[in-house]
Order: sequence, then C-alpha cells, then structure tokens
Amino acid sequence: MDKKYSILFDEVSIGSCVIKNRFAMAPMGPLGLGDSEGGFNQRGIDYYVERAKGGTGLIITGVTFVDNDIEKHDMPNCPCSTHNPVHFIRTAREMTEKIHAYGSKVFLQLSGGFGRVTIPTNLGEHPPVAPSPIPHRWLDKTCRPLTKEEIRRIVVQFGKGAYNAKRAGFDGVQIHAVHEGYLLDQFAISMFNNRTDEYGGSLENRLRFAREVLEEIKNICGSDFPVTLRYSVKSFIKDWRKGGLPGEEFVEKGRDIEEGIEAAKLLVEYGYDALDVDVGSYDAWWWSHPPMYQEKGLYIPYAKMVKDVVDVPVICAGRMDNPDLASDAVRDGACDIVSLGRPLLADPDYVNKLKAGDTASIRPCLSCHEGCMGRIQEYSALNCAVNPQACRESAERLIPTQHKKKVLIVGGGVAGCEAARVLAHRGHEPIVYEKTDRLGGNLIPGGVPSFKEDDHALVAWYENELKKLNVEVHLNSELDADDVINFDADVVIVATGSKPKVFSLGEGPLYTAQDALLGKVDIGNDVVVIGGGLVGCETALWLKDMGKNVTIVEALPKLLAVNGPLCHANSEMLKELIPFKGIKTITSAKATAYDGKVLKVNTPDGDIDIAADTVILAVGYAPSDSLYREIKDKISNVYLIGDAGNVSNIMYAIWNAFEVAKNID
Repeated sequence: MDKKYSILFDEVSIGSCVIKNRFAMAPMGPLGLGDSEGGFNQRGIDYYVERAKGGTGLIITGVTFVDNDIEKHDMPNCPCSTHNPVHFIRTAREMTEKIHAYGSKVFLQLSGGFGRVTIPTNLGEHPPVAPSPIPHRWLDKTCRPLTKEEIRRIVVQFGKGAYNAKRAGFDGVQIHAVHEGYLLDQFAISMFNNRTDEYGGSLENRLRFAREVLEEIKNICGSDFPVTLRYSVKSFIKDWRKGGLPGEEFVEKGRDIEEGIEAAKLLVEYGYDALDVDVGSYDAWWWSHPPMYQEKGLYIPYAKMVKDVVDVPVICAGRMDNPDLASDAVRDGACDIVSLGRPLLADPDYVNKLKAGDTASIRPCLSCHEGCMGRIQEYSALNCAVNPQACRESAERLIPTQHKKKVLIVGGGVAGCEAARVLAHRGHEPIVYEKTDRLGGNLIPGGVPSFKEDDHALVAWYENELKKLNVEVHLNSELDADDVINFDADVVIVATGSKPKVFSLGEGPLYTAQDALLGKVDIGNDVVVIGGGLVGCETALWLKDMGKNVTIVEALPKLLAVNGPLCHANSEMLKELIPFKGIKTITSAKATAYDGKVLKVNTPDGDIDIAADTVILAVGYAPSDSLYREIKDKISNVYLIGDAGNVSNIMYAIWNAFEVAKNID
C-alpha cells in the first residue's frame, strides 16, 4: 500500500461500532434487491456481501421503508423491515452474517418515505403525502399533508424497523433522511413546511420529526445502538423544480448554508452518532446524484463546514473515487469516513485493490448514471454500466470453459475489449485486431473533454487488464473478409464499432465532432455544432471551455430530444449548462448551405445567416457492419456486438459483449 493512503485504512468508530477502515459503501436505491415480502432476495445478499468481501469497512444499504400504509409502496420493491418482520430477519440475517465474516460492519438505511419526490415508476401510482399541501416534484399533483397521528405512527414504525434490524444482525442504522428533499427533509425545510403546529415554524420544530425518530430508536434499541443520519447541508433550490448550477449566483429557497450548519449542530445535540453529508435536492438533483459535469469531491467543502462544528464522525461521498482526493479530505479534517457509491458498483474490490497498491486494476466509474440512477429511474433496477455483474453477482458469475477456443475479435473498442477480457478470464484464447494505433474506439475522442476523463481511465483499465491476462493484441492491423475467413478461428466476434454520419452543405468544409475532439481540425473562433444530441452538447461545452463562440443548430424542437442520457440528473444539468455557459441554441432548425464563412439555416421564423469559421457535425453514428455482412454466411460461428450491431452507448456495448463472451463454449 502507498503510504499516502495509509490514513484511509485506520480504524474509525461510529458510537460503539468500530470499523476496520475509513471506507463506507454509500447507500444506493436497492431496486430489484428485495422480494415480495420485504426481505432481501439472493441478488441483494450477494451484492452487499461482494462489497464486504472487497474490503469495504462499512456497508450502508440503500433505502428500506418502515411504513407502507401512510405512504404506500408497491411490492416487491425495496426491502422493508416491518412488512413481514420474521421473513425480513431471516433473509437479512443471512446477509449480515456473511458481511461480518469479512470483518465489515453493516448499517440498514431506514426511510419514513419520499413525500413529494415519490417516483411512480418505482413505487407505484399512489396519492403523495408531505408536510403541507405542496406541489409534487414530478407529477401535476398537490401532496396531502400528514396528520400528527400519522407522523407519530411513522415514528413508531422507525422504532420497530430498527429493532428488527438489530435482531437481523445490523450494527446500526442510517436514517433516510434530512437529505435531498425526502419526507423528513421536507419537514425540515421551510419552503416545503408551512405547518403551524409543533412540526412547523422554527428550525427546532421543523427538525422535531427527525428528533422523535432518533429518540424512538434509542429508546427501543438502546442508547449504544448507532444511529446515523443522511444529511444535506444546502439544497441548491432556485424555485420549484429549478436547481442552481455550480458557480451560479441565486437566492436559496431551500436550506441555505447558515441554516444547514445550525441544523447539523442541533441534530448532533439530539444524539445522532454520525452525519453522512452531501448537498442538493430533487429540485437540483445533479447535486445529489452528480454527473460527470460536476467536479470530483464536490461535497468536501460542505463536509468540512459540518466537521468544524460537530464532534461526531462525518461521512463524505460525492465522486470520491480518486484516492489522493479521499486521503487529503481525511487528512485535512473534512471528513472521517470516505463513502463510495457508484465506484463500488463499478468495482466491488476497490478497497482491497487500493490496499494492495494495485490502483491500475480498479475499474473506473464514469459518472454516467446509465446503469445505476438511470435504470432505477426508468426500470426500477440497480445496475452498473461498466460492470455487468453488479447486482447480479451469482447469476452472471464467470464459469471457466471446458472447451478452450481460439476467438478472433475484430475491433478493439470497448465491446471488443470487454469480450476479450471475459473470454480470457474463462480460459479461452482471444486475439484482438484493431485497425488504429490504440484500443478504445469511440472512447478516445469521447474522453477528450476534461469532464469525460474517466472514459480514458476506462480505456487504460482495459489495456491493463488485457495485458495481465496475456491477451494477444494487434494494433494498426485492419482485417478484410478473406483475412477473417482464413484465420482458422473457432469463433469470430465482429466489434467494428460505428462511424460518424456525414453530409455536405456545399463548398464549405464540414468536420465531424470526432475529428475535432481528436485534434484533426484547426478550429476557428466562431463555431457551429450541427446536432443537439449528447455528442453535440458535450462537444459544444468543450469548445466553450476553450473560449470559442459556439452555436448549436438542432433539427428537433429541443436539445437531447433523442438518445440523451437515461438519467434526468445528467440530461437536465447538461441542458441547463448550455445557456448558463453562453452557448447559443437554435432548435427546430435545419442547416441548408455553408460556403466556408456563413452557414445558412432555415428556422420556423425564416432563413438566417450565422457567421462560422468552423462547422462541426454531431448528427449521430452509423454501424460499421460491412465486414460482418461479408462473412456472416461464410463462417458458422460469428457474432456481431456493440455499435457494429446497434449504435447505442458504452453500457450496452459492454453488456452486449459480456453476454456473448460469457456464453461461448
């Protein structure tokens, strides 16, 4: 282990609970990990145990509900310790015992509900509740205010849930949450809480719900049973459903820093044993679920503000996968525990690899949200874009082959690399041919903007993995149909990727975003990007950060209308960044001609001229499948994977390759 990281492996205590290192697994919604009776299913057990096996000192489960009557949730959904206590204890006990076998501790995250931020695709379509009759975050509905009797019933359920957690072997609980605008947080924030009873008005009254929850649990489980709190110092709310951006000046309508610090002191005074600190809300949820457009370690300054005024451990998450950043945060007194969420989805062995000094083997998280928050939001399933085995550890476990095969892989993009990795792990002999001078495919241009640095980190990870696995790789080697047919391979995988779509607008030169990103274009000062999809918007941001005057021309009525990020935290932040950065946009528009100086554009208001030194095309990709079409009827065992088969995103290229390579035998 590198000495500069040794501080991350010191023991740390939360109340009476001693944790073997300073790493926690951040809570992430366990969609798909519970059964119809509120227990943990086998996928859930395997998922959490795998992170303990990987060295993480403290496992904090994702949200589990204590009440299903006042705020209803369809089952199966997240685990629930009060729905069928006997069954919950039986399944959870199996999990906690396995986690303890690896010397790790585990806390159950308990939630009183979502309130105005219920997600119908996850929890079902039920009438929403809140402290007051306020607008729902997503739906055109007004929430029903809770009665005092209902508040008390939820408090009692917290006590029962914690008692069941303790019986099931959990070492403590985390309360969800005076954080992100969930139900307890709605009570704590004056914007959402207009009550005139003892649960509204002063800060102490607005925190009363959170205080009563703590007191109930301590009364039932004992004063030495650790109770932590997920806590947001600042909300970043500009208005209903409108969030602030990094560097933006605005009037905070949610919890501001001054009140956030005061609330933190009160919560610790009440008896919470640790604060798990972040910032944001669902009205500004690119803070609570930070995409790659947010800086790494974005919560560190806010954790430090809290750490300076409380005497209990502070946990800090928020893109903390850089161990230099993490160790500095602990050393500088910003936090006591580093919490990793998505990085542990990407690589459950992160902690053990760091301890062994093998950082090159840590599979990077891309902060893309495609497999985690995006799939939670759309499909009620927690997964990972770069790790197809996340939350499916047993179902997708690699099985050594009994029939070693020579497998020719044509194309060294992400799909080809993943196929080679999986095949080599299983005992096959993959051989990769890549026509360019390096592996990575479209990740190479895609990772050029500074906010996409982890794309290049993923390429480096694949290069390292294939080298460790002794995979034969041939660069600058383009194969034609005859080469493939005569190769004498048992299996052929075509992973030739995709190429940018192009067209002409007259005499003026048009360049692809790919060529611009790769430095093949002398980019002028006035730049027009044709295409307002993900590639177009990210290219425009990159150009603006270089000081260019940028205009996006999009044929559809809005940016990111098709093929945008699955997770709304990513897409909404990107759409807000475009005008905030001063990038002009013209939608429902079609470029018609370019002479090298002026781009003519047809808009709903008539034709306009835009001065343009450089015009960049970002109008999508087409599969590079010509090789496959030439050989598919001449070779019996051939597969087409990744963008060559269907242009999509990094996640589906990796998952597609994993599925095929896992089952070749």
